[in-house]
Amino acid sequence: MNYKLMGRFIARIILMEALFLLPALFISLGYREWNAVHGFLLTVAIALALGVPMYLFCRKTDLRFGVREGMVCVSLSWLIMSLLGALPFYFSGAIPRYIDAFFETASGFSTTGASILSDVEALPKGMLYWRSFTHWVGGMGVLVFALAFSSGEEGAGFTMHLLRAESPGPDVGKLVPKMKQTAKILYIIYIVLTVINVIFLLWGGLSLLDSLCLGFGTAGTGGFGVRNDSFASYSPYIQNVTTVFMLLFGINFSCYFLLLMGQFKNIFKDGELRLYLGIFAGAALLIGLNTFQRNFNGDFWEALRHSAFQVSSLLTTTGYSTVDFDAWHSFSKGILLVLMMVGACAGSTGGGFKVARVMIIFKNLRRNIRQVVNPRKVMAIRNNGKVMDEKVITNTNAYFAAYILITVIVALVIGLDGQTVETNLSAVIACINNIGPGFHAVGPMCNYSIYSDFSTALLGLVMLVGRLEIFPFLILFSRSTWKRK
Repeated sequence: MNYKLMGRFIARIILMEALFLLPALFISLGYREWNAVHGFLLTVAIALALGVPMYLFCRKTDLRFGVREGMVCVSLSWLIMSLLGALPFYFSGAIPRYIDAFFETASGFSTTGASILSDVEALPKGMLYWRSFTHWVGGMGVLVFALAFSSGEEGAGFTMHLLRAESPGPDVGKLVPKMKQTAKILYIIYIVLTVINVIFLLWGGLSLLDSLCLGFGTAGTGGFGVRNDSFASYSPYIQNVTTVFMLLFGINFSCYFLLLMGQFKNIFKDGELRLYLGIFAGAALLIGLNTFQRNFNGDFWEALRHSAFQVSSLLTTTGYSTVDFDAWHSFSKGILLVLMMVGACAGSTGGGFKVARVMIIFKNLRRNIRQVVNPRKVMAIRNNGKVMDEKVITNTNAYFAAYILITVIVALVIGLDGQTVETNLSAVIACINNIGPGFHAVGPMCNYSIYSDFSTALLGLVMLVGRLEIFPFLILFSRSTWKRK
């Protein structure tokens, strides 16, 4: 493997993280939060001490770069960013135990939103900003950011392998011929949508800091808030704005590119988008009908407003909440559990299994049933009028198998802590799908501090595994990856 080229890129990621820490440092200085200032300064110093020598040592290297290097480079980058990004919390004393700080930071970068904090409002303002900003960076992907605004000296193959390892969905396509330009277009769209969201929140009367924090969490479909009750105490206007923007950030960003190009027919023909919006509308209506008598005193429109928020939040794997949905009827909770696993569209900032993969699984199932009846007939699976590559279908089946296997194994392992099956299973589903809240003891009004250090670290790793869609981390820990060929 090309270790020097990998080292050079990881060094750039470390230095970029040091740069990302500076706004939070300045906010802490403005609010005279000296413990936070100490934490940020010390972390920046460590990042520079690690990144600068590594970059200088690996600066001159062969530019050959393959799929294996891409997968390993992405996995290590995200793991190092989480380990390093946890240091401000630990050094400042905001989160006294490093394992908890790692969990919180991994939850941030992976856009999960699971937390070990029982009193979010007690955090220094600079820490609140950094905590939410990790969502924004992780939503579109830090490597996409690095590639979008880099010099591009490594070449197209380097860019393609990294984007394929980091981008969510069963397949990675180009918006324009060059992948670097694709990354730049994605981030420009992402920034514009985030700014619009923040403006709407400011119009609702929120402060600039709160608007930025909530905007970062919404854009990255992460779920870290600045209040202990998540979104329960905000006005209906703020809640409704967030419902809409969570849904928008869960859409494949290629649809926005088509919108800019004026290709409206292609947007409406997109099968994944139609199914995504159909799932949202159907689930919101069903939950509204199921809860308006039981939980909202017969006020259907109030029930529909809250159900739409929760459906948008869990379908896009954001994890915000306006009510304690763990107290809802089992029918509504069952729908929410399914939404948690389905997730948002491929090519969005949302997590989960992805609507595109659900479509592929069901189309493949239908094809297999038809082939039992007509064994000699060759049947292709089509998506948006195009024949789908069989390799994509095979990879989707493999992903589904790995997804189920990891979920079951981790749920059994953390079960040693003695929590209920509902708690453990929903915790793993919430972490691997990058959602945040689960049910029962990890519900929307609870947190993950109930778990042991080992389970906390394991769930933190599972969040990163889910964000990178499993395979990069499986390759990182595979013996064959490190064998010389």
